[in-house]
Amino acid sequence: MRHAVLLLAVLGLTLGGCGTLSGGLTSESMLAGTATPTDPSDPAEPVAAALAPEQQPTGAVVEPHAGEQVLTASVAFSPASFEAIRPDAQPSYLVASLAPLMVSQATALRLAQSSTTQPVEPGEGILEEYDPWEPFNEKMFSFNYNMDRYVLKPVAKGYNLVMPDRMQQMIDSGFDNLLVVQRVVNNVLQWRPKGASAELGRFLINSTLGIGGLFDIAKQEFGLQKTKADFGQTLGIWGVGPGPFLVLPLLPPLTVRDGIGTAVDGAMDPLSYVLPFIWTRLGMKIGSTINDRSLNLDLYQGFEETTVDLYSAVRNGYLQRRDSLIKSPAPY
Repeated sequence: MRHAVLLLAVLGLTLGGCGTLSGGLTSESMLAGTATPTDPSDPAEPVAAALAPEQQPTGAVVEPHAGEQVLTASVAFSPASFEAIRPDAQPSYLVASLAPLMVSQATALRLAQSSTTQPVEPGEGILEEYDPWEPFNEKMFSFNYNMDRYVLKPVAKGYNLVMPDRMQQMIDSGFDNLLVVQRVVNNVLQWRPKGASAELGRFLINSTLGIGGLFDIAKQEFGLQKTKADFGQTLGIWGVGPGPFLVLPLLPPLTVRDGIGTAVDGAMDPLSYVLPFIWTRLGMKIGSTINDRSLNLDLYQGFEETTVDLYSAVRNGYLQRRDSLIKSPAPY
């Protein structure tokens, strides 16, 4: 009897242990079937690691399983959604992130941009400021500047007090109307027949309806604009180089080419034939210069006060303007 009770107890313990073991196996199989991770920080579970970025250290590398493709992120990111992909596609899940570009992607983008960027080459036709006579030019520039500051400008201010602005503009138009000959000739030499025709039309209209050129009726009523044509510009269009920069006493800045052009244009001035006496022509030139300076009293005021190297600034501005006049298209 005692032996029978002991045998039944052993048999019961054996059956209970088998049940516990089978239950444990069943739980393990269920966990494996549902693929629910128990540790989000486990690098073997990339989906769980993505779901818990606060537990994933910055720069963590997720080790992929066999046959899976996993992006390596250098910064933590927050997933926005999970979408299942076809069974034959890899990876098993698509993780959409709202985080910035990963370092590897940004680096690749920068490398791609740098590989396609061409080196910057200096443009052709850069204006060269050829000034071999700079010491002499600076002295002449200083002389002309002081003459303008202490002589011409004060005289122009006094002239501006006694002469109304309207009268100054009429005098300026009258002097300008007399320069029609050099503008017509240079337009012809530059092969700009429309410009020459416009200048002839302006002269006829302003000399008659404009009362000897005192009023620019051709521009106001007929839209005929004055052309900017001189012999220095003509030489530049013909291909003659500017030569060295040059500053002479009582003259505006020049180049050697523009100095020759100024002499040729002066020979075409009709006043040199109508007024043969040099002192009369000199008086007309002085009057024109004072009138023009009075119309432009404040033209260079701010420029003088804000420019450190005034000589270099004037030289650069003059050469740029002359180069633009030669290369720019004609208005007609």
